Amino acid sequence: MSFDQIIAVDWSSSSTPSSAKPVANAIYVGLKVRGQPVDMQYFRTRLSAMDAICAMLNRAQDAGSRVLVGFDFGFGYPQGFAQALTGQSSALGVWDWLAERIEDGPDNKNNRFEVADQINRALDSIGPFWGCPRGAETDALRQRGSERDPRQFPERRTVEALTSSAQPMWKLYTPGSVGGQSLVGLPMLAKLRVRYGGGITVWPFETGFAKPATNIVLAEIYPSLFDATLRMGDDGTIFDVLDARQVRAVCEAFENAELDALFGAGFDQTTDAKAAQIASEEGWILGVRKQKTDGDSLTPPPLGNDCFAMPQGVSWTPVDQALDQLKKRVRAVTATETIAVKDAVGRYLASDVFAQRANPPHANCAVDGYGFSADAILEGPNELPVVMGRAAAGAPFSGAVPKGHAIRILTGAVVPIGVDTVVLEEDCTVEADEQGQPIRIAFHGGLRKGANTRKAGEDVMKGDVMLRASRKITPADAAFLTAGGISDIDVRAPLRVAVISTGDELVEAGSTARAGRIFDANRPMLLSMITAWGFEPVDMGIIRDDPDALKAALDEAAKSADVILTSGGASAGDEDHVSKLLQSSGSLAWWRIAVKPGRPLALAMWGGVPVFGLPGNPVAAFVCTAIFARPAMICLAGGDFAAPQAVTVPAGFSKRKKEGRREFLRARLRNGVAEVFASEGSGRIGGLSWAEGLVELPDEAQDITLGTPVLYIPFSSLGL
Repeated sequence: MSFDQIIAVDWSSSSTPSSAKPVANAIYVGLKVRGQPVDMQYFRTRLSAMDAICAMLNRAQDAGSRVLVGFDFGFGYPQGFAQALTGQSSALGVWDWLAERIEDGPDNKNNRFEVADQINRALDSIGPFWGCPRGAETDALRQRGSERDPRQFPERRTVEALTSSAQPMWKLYTPGSVGGQSLVGLPMLAKLRVRYGGGITVWPFETGFAKPATNIVLAEIYPSLFDATLRMGDDGTIFDVLDARQVRAVCEAFENAELDALFGAGFDQTTDAKAAQIASEEGWILGVRKQKTDGDSLTPPPLGNDCFAMPQGVSWTPVDQALDQLKKRVRAVTATETIAVKDAVGRYLASDVFAQRANPPHANCAVDGYGFSADAILEGPNELPVVMGRAAAGAPFSGAVPKGHAIRILTGAVVPIGVDTVVLEEDCTVEADEQGQPIRIAFHGGLRKGANTRKAGEDVMKGDVMLRASRKITPADAAFLTAGGISDIDVRAPLRVAVISTGDELVEAGSTARAGRIFDANRPMLLSMITAWGFEPVDMGIIRDDPDALKAALDEAAKSADVILTSGGASAGDEDHVSKLLQSSGSLAWWRIAVKPGRPLALAMWGGVPVFGLPGNPVAAFVCTAIFARPAMICLAGGDFAAPQAVTVPAGFSKRKKEGRREFLRARLRNGVAEVFASEGSGRIGGLSWAEGLVELPDEAQDITLGTPVLYIPFSSLGL
């Protein structure tokens, strides 16, 4: 049975009432009654919001309706916290503990920072909670997370590894800090449980990963999982604030969800040993599926059909504005999976990675030599007796070195107790016994304390963020992560990019090109670019100028890929079936970008997959793909949207450029100056082969002479 009503709540931990006009980071409550548009309400305080929610629940009870109530803050804490705080591994025990101590007034004034400080002190540590206004900082509650003691608990819950942008429960301050919202929200949920008794169930704490049976179900939600790009509601209401759009998206997504799959979250409770611990202590976000070994993984919701829509009245769009629009509209669409670090090079991180071990784990020696305490050393000549034994990498010295003595120590060895400084072997005169064992050394002083040693954790401390989500893993990263004790990481699945060439005039290379036919050069070029960027190319071949054949190809591409690139057929001519079909989907947006080479770029959604309709001319297709599609696809793949890096060099050419369009010229560097290809024609493919980069000329008019500074983008900065 589905729910009759969905209530979704975007919460706030503000210490003062929100403004009278709806703003971000306030409280929004959406009510979706089956078959009706979402009723959105804005609240300035938590108590007024809870009064309204209780009124909704009372009406639902009177009507015998089944209600799902979702709040967008964490319901549980990372493993071990509940036991340490309350003596039992139960998240609901933490709710009751907080309900006895959190004070929250009708004006939103609350004592969450004082309670967090109390918890930190009870755990006898600086942390785990952190973040507070100036003046609220104490010796146990700090403003920065980096000032905490070594972590007693994991930084994130299991579910948060699958939702890379989710904030940790320990962070209490600044917008989006879910930890503060939970501290003031969980006590109110505890009171809801008391108020509705056996008529309310908290998932998964009281049900495990099974479908709840009561008429009122409380669950944790994460609105950022859902597409909130559409501003207009079903009834024509405009939602300007992102928070409100996200609440509406949650209500609509859950109204017709298949409940067994939704509440099961991908867990098999009979075989998954960790499921019980998560279900009782950490909790889970409704709508997130656990990563399975059989390939099932968390896949973000698709982009909205209107995500590429340009504002009304826009004619020609400057390049920078077009790139900014793409940056705002696209986000990761690939699934999350867990793989070994050694296999992750070239993949994008799906979540932050925290060091499991300090590197180096112990203070160690950087050279072969003799170690001692610097406090026993004089400025001039020194003589020290050498203790029996030695310290070597993998074979540490088990005792302590007395002050005024030295020990033989080799590169990589753990620095023994009593040693803080090492002198190089070649800077010593060594006296040995009959067996060749050193018994005394002589050397000149002047060494600084700590010389020739490496401090424990000087590279990274346990619990530190090693790499942030969205980073593309490099071979150096693999070494760094491994040194920090990381063997497996959460990464994005490779972005699959389908390429379709259209046109009756195109034939495959290797076949006979009759009169009026040309070889398809664009598709090999685009497939090669996709491969160079680390994406998975999906070759859809050449599609003739036939609407049915093209529709079938687009349908197949949408099933096989995360992004579709088409070349040709995206104008307004009789045989431009790409644009006509995309228009039929109701999502086509013509981006008339002020760029040369190029022309309007067709952007659309087909079967939930973004489509880039590229020009048919090879040079224009290359430039539009490199400048516009590449950064967007990197973002879709899970990386950060980034423009190519350019360098300023002297021009080795002359040109009078007109105002109004950004121009990209095929170029290469010779003797420190930029040469450009003799022709600017978009069909001159040889110019791309000749070039080693692009010269980028600004939108404004410019007279370029020999030596004029120009921007040069090497193909290497485009990943080519």
